[in-house]
Amino acid sequence: MEKLVELVAKFSRVIGQMEEAAKEKFSFSDLTLTQMSYLETIYQHRNPNLTELAKELNLTKPTVNVAIEKLIEKDYIYRVKSDEDRRSAHLHLTQKGELINLMHDDAHKRMAEMMRLNLDASDLEILETLLEKVFR
Repeated sequence: MEKLVELVAKFSRVIGQMEEAAKEKFSFSDLTLTQMSYLETIYQHRNPNLTELAKELNLTKPTVNVAIEKLIEKDYIYRVKSDEDRRSAHLHLTQKGELINLMHDDAHKRMAEMMRLNLDASDLEILETLLEKVFR
């Protein structure tokens, strides 16, 4: 178990380094990795409302709301009132916010490329199978 914890920590560091490098490459130094995670989640869940986003991130609505307000101020997202329930608003990415997903894709592709270059085809297939089991 100790070796697994060590490898997970190393994996996490490498991903963080790649995301930081992508942030610099795309000039998004005003964002934290947490804020980038919010933007990626909003993109993946196709304009969730605050409740849905809080549930997905496993955080409280007040916590998420504070972060959302900061992202609105920075012009990464905006709210759109729901057609079905005017009390609810869905979160949308601005054009600037959508660029974040290009940056995330860049970091993810670099990580996948590193794996592809260091593993043969059968090891890569095993890794994909194992990661699918872990992240169901």
